[in-house]
Amino acid sequence: MISSLLGELQQKEDNALVVAVGGVGLRVAVPKGLAERLNIGDKVFLRTHLIVRENDLSLYGFESAEDRKLFITLLGVDGVGPKVALSVLSTLTIDAIQRAIFSDEPELLSRVPGVGKKTAQKIALYLKDRLKPDDTLARIASMSDADSEVLAALTALGYSVVEAQSAIQSIPKDASKDVEDRLRLALQNFG
Repeated sequence: MISSLLGELQQKEDNALVVAVGGVGLRVAVPKGLAERLNIGDKVFLRTHLIVRENDLSLYGFESAEDRKLFITLLGVDGVGPKVALSVLSTLTIDAIQRAIFSDEPELLSRVPGVGKKTAQKIALYLKDRLKPDDTLARIASMSDADSEVLAALTALGYSVVEAQSAIQSIPKDASKDVEDRLRLALQNFG
């Protein structure tokens, strides 16, 4: 199995990269945010997961071992294949997924393209026993009420979940817990 790769980014495709490794260009499907951050010519290190099917070898790449582990865990959910698992990681951060699971908010998962209400509930149920709450979850839970309202407001304004989460994460730690203040600060991130 190919566990990781280190090479130079040759080409960017939709949710995929072509990485030159030892004279061979390997096509690696990656989460959307990762593909957007990299530039052609960059040196790239990816943790990978190879999926072997009868007529296909597909390589999936991730920035961290945690992302790869979550991808593999998502593949264990009935009805979730590699495309849906990659879509989940492209749309939501690990923190958002944990918050959705441990705060019993599977509707957050249903915002992912390709994930309906039933699949979101399956994912939430499956991951509840497999994800372990940690210190980051306590931090997420403490901010979840105000920030979930900010997230809902930003997505209602037309921003993607990824953009909204990025804006929320950019809010200073010592900022007000008031929803309106936090929304204003998040919107400043876009302008």
